[in-house]
Amino acid sequence: MELQQPIQSKIYEIRGQRVMLDFDLAELYQVETRALKQAVRRNIERFPEDFMFEITEPEYNYLKNSLTSQIVISNERGGRRYMPFAFTEQGVAMLSSVLRSRTAIQANIAIMRAFVAMRNYITTTTTVTAELSEIRARLALLERADEDNAEAVNDLSEDMRKELDNIYEAIAALSVRIPEVKKPREPIGFKKNG
Repeated sequence: MELQQPIQSKIYEIRGQRVMLDFDLAELYQVETRALKQAVRRNIERFPEDFMFEITEPEYNYLKNSLTSQIVISNERGGRRYMPFAFTEQGVAMLSSVLRSRTAIQANIAIMRAFVAMRNYITTTTTVTAELSEIRARLALLERADEDNAEAVNDLSEDMRKELDNIYEAIAALSVRIPEVKKPREPIGFKKNG
């Protein structure tokens, strides 16, 4: 879906959670931010802290400075009176029960798909990274094993050379026998006394 990419660019990480801010959601739902916040406040019991929280001024300033390409953040005039609400994935899902327009429902479906796509991407990336780390570790072990094997082969070939030299010397020693002094043979057979 072509809408997912712009939505994913509006998912931020704040306090270790992936969230969307009220003004981005209001834009997607095609309502005013004030109307979205008002609907949330009227149904605040549906939005516990793990669904929605108000970001602090330092968090907002960090976002504003790091995301200057976001038109909504950078084009504010006169500052903000209230800090934005940050909605977790569950909070965005809960918004669908508060905002019931056709546009809000379609936007909510697209947002849920964007969250799922992002989670799948992160999971896939994490899996690939883990697999690459395992492959690197195995290659390092193989390289070390190759070095050990080469060292062992060198040691073995040195030992083998020495053994072969000893065998050749033994063969040479056997082939150069010192001739024995032969005693006259005694005749075989019956001896006469006499």
